[in-house]
Formats: sequence, structure tokens, C-alpha cells
Amino acid sequence: MTYRVCFVCTGNICRSPMAESVFRARVEEAGLDGLVEVDSAATGDWHEGEDADPRTRSVLDQHGYALDHTARTFRPSWFARLDLVLALDAGHLKTLRRLAPTAQDAGKVRLLRSYDPAADDLDVPDPYYGGRDGFEECLRMVEAAADGLLAAVREDLEGRQP
Repeated sequence: MTYRVCFVCTGNICRSPMAESVFRARVEEAGLDGLVEVDSAATGDWHEGEDADPRTRSVLDQHGYALDHTARTFRPSWFARLDLVLALDAGHLKTLRRLAPTAQDAGKVRLLRSYDPAADDLDVPDPYYGGRDGFEECLRMVEAAADGLLAAVREDLEGRQP
């Protein structure tokens, strides 16, 4: 059975596609690409149909991450097929939990940085209105959480084994 993860930010052009790209790479490195499906979306439709921000693409490319992406909006109906929904900041967390059709679905929503034991602030700041440094910082935060997230997903997968 496939384990499905979706990263969600405001417009799905900066933080969530970056997280999707980094986590997909971690999943592939771990040999779990046949078992884990990685996706991303936005809380709003401002950038629906657009590519990721050029700064996101540039930073990911510079660090060796691949990205094939078109922005889209998260739909409440997706909860039924997702195992984990990862919000990039507290505002997204609140929005996603409000969209959740059931309490069980709301329980699927977590903050990405909660998987980084060294994080003191669980929000990944939006780099959109700043320069390249903000995108580099975003990547560092996402990478720091990716290993803990991978361990949690692997544990969930092992728990599903008969």
C-alpha cells in the first residue's frame, strides 16, 4: 500500500515545492520510492497552474534537487487518500485543520519542522518577498526536517506490515 505525503504552503511556488523536491530525493535515496508518494499544494489559488518561483528552482538546482512542478490548490477531498499533510507554518496548519472533513483527517496535519529535533521555531518563513538568502534558509530548514520525517514515515510503513 502506498504511503501518501503532501506538503502545503500559501501559493505552492516556494516552500511546499521545495519540501516536495527534497523529501522525494530522501525517499528515493532510502529506496522507498515505490512505497511513498510525495506531492505538494497551496492553501489558496493565487498561483494555480504556475511553475515554481524561479528562485526556488535555482536554489534546488544548485543543490542537486530535481523539480517538475505545477502549482495547485489543496482540496479537502484529498484527505481521504493522504496519510500525512505537512504544513509549512502555523497559519497553514490552522487552515488545513479547518478544511479537514473529520477529526481523523485533522490529525493527519502536522508542521514539517516538528520533525526537526533542533528546531526552536516550527514555522518555515515565506521567502517570497525577500532575496535568494531566504530561499537558501528555507532549504536548510526543509533539509533539517527531512530526515526526521523520513524516519517517521518509515516507522509508519513498518507498522503496516502484517
